[in-house]
Amino acid sequence: MPEKVKILVPGDDPVQIAGSPQLERLKPWGEVKLYSTRPQSTEEKIARARDFEIIINTRGIVTWREAELRSLPKLRMIALCSIGTDMIDLKVARERGIAVSNQPGRTAPVVAEHIFGLLFALAKNAAFQTAELKAGRWTRRMNATVQGKVLGIVGLGHIGAEMARLGRALGMEVLAWTFNPAPERAQRAGVRFVELDELLRQADVVSLHVRLTERTRHLIGARELGLMKQGALLLNGARGAIVDIDALAASLKSGHLGGAALDVFPQEPFTGPHPILECEQVVFTPHAADQTPEGIELLNEGAVENVIAFLEGRPQNNAAV
Repeated sequence: MPEKVKILVPGDDPVQIAGSPQLERLKPWGEVKLYSTRPQSTEEKIARARDFEIIINTRGIVTWREAELRSLPKLRMIALCSIGTDMIDLKVARERGIAVSNQPGRTAPVVAEHIFGLLFALAKNAAFQTAELKAGRWTRRMNATVQGKVLGIVGLGHIGAEMARLGRALGMEVLAWTFNPAPERAQRAGVRFVELDELLRQADVVSLHVRLTERTRHLIGARELGLMKQGALLLNGARGAIVDIDALAASLKSGHLGGAALDVFPQEPFTGPHPILECEQVVFTPHAADQTPEGIELLNEGAVENVIAFLEGRPQNNAAV
C-alpha cells in the first residue's frame, strides 16, 4: 500500500459522516481529521485544508471556489456526499488536476420519495391546515387530487426517472423535458418528451430535477410560470437558483399557481425575510430530501468508496474532467 495520506472532513455540520462506520474503512489509507463545525471564512477554510491531500465534503454549504482551490497545492481530490457539484469550482479543479467525485443517482429513490411526499403535502394543504388547527381555527380548504393528473418532469436524470416511475404507479400521465431527449430514454422511463413550453402548459404538477448550470439558472422565471396552468403545482428538488423565487412568490400571491413545494433555495440556509415565506399555499423542507438514515449512510459509503477508488488508482465519478 502506498504512503498514507491526510484526509479532511472540513465542516460536518449538521452531522453527516461523524460516527459512521464507513470512516473506519479509510484507516489503512491514512489519517482522517474531522471538524464538527463549519469554517466561518475563506481564510479559516484554507487553514483547515492546507496540509491535506483529500477532502470529504459532507455539506454543500462548505464551498470550494477559486481562491481556496488555488491556495491548496497539496489537494488532489474532493469526494462529495452529494449528487450535485455546484459547491465546487469545477473549472479551476480541472485546471489544477483535482478530481471531484460526486455520487450520481445513488440516492435517487430516497430523494424522489421525499419530493413525492412534498407533492402530497402540498396537494392536501397539509401545512396550511395544520397551522390553522394549531391556531385554534377549523379552516377547511379544497384539496387537489393527484391520481390521473399530468406530471411534467424537467430533467430526466436518475431522480427524474424515479419520479416518472412513481408518477406512473399513481396513474399519472408523465411528460418530460431534457436537453438530451432520445426515444430509448423515453421508452425506458415511460414518458413522452415534449418541449419545455408545452410541458408547462399541459402539466398539473411540474417537478424540477435539472443540474444547476448557466443554462439552467432561472430556467423557470416569470414567463415560464405564466405558461403554467391556473392552479398548477410546482416542485423544486433540484437547486434553488433554477427558479426565480421572486417571480414564484408573485405568481403564488396573484393566485395563478396553486402552490409550490421547495426543498432547495437560492441561498441556504434560507431564513428570509422573503415574500414567499408569507404565502399560504407552500410547503418547505431545508434541503433535506436525502436526509434519512438510509440516505445518509448511502452517501457516506459512496464518498468513502470514491476515496478508496482514487487511492487505488482507479478514480470514478470524476466531475472535473
